[in-house]
Amino acid sequence: MTTRRDFLLGSLILTLTGGRGSAAEPSAQEFLESLYAHYRGKDAKGVAYGQRRAELTRYFTSSLARLIEADLQAAAKRGDVPELDGDPFVNAQDWDIEAFDISVKDIAPGKAVGTVKFKNQGVEATITLDLLKTGAGWRIDDVRTPNHSLRAMFNKK
Repeated sequence: MTTRRDFLLGSLILTLTGGRGSAAEPSAQEFLESLYAHYRGKDAKGVAYGQRRAELTRYFTSSLARLIEADLQAAAKRGDVPELDGDPFVNAQDWDIEAFDISVKDIAPGKAVGTVKFKNQGVEATITLDLLKTGAGWRIDDVRTPNHSLRAMFNKK
């Protein structure tokens, strides 16, 4: 049976936490760790990020999601593969990754840069992710390797 005291205590908790209950929004570090957990191990499947708009906006900012979506649609019209032909999070079509070294550096309020280092099938790799804090949480605004930028690839057209 809920008492008036229980109701008041619950109301106080909601007020103090801004209505979010006790669950805190993930940090940029936690966002990347959660993402890359899907790539760890020999049979890791990665994440679905390109079949529906909701999948794209789960990981990418709206502007980058629109670029990826336009690339997928243009490729479908041509009956060809998209410019993004592989998984941008590991810069490969296939992977076997045992561990990731993920670090995040805040560069401005609501902006951060994540660096992910790993060995894929014995080859050292580094991925740099530009992160923006959105109303939905942290999202990726660009994915870069030493020789490549996802955003630049789409913008060169």
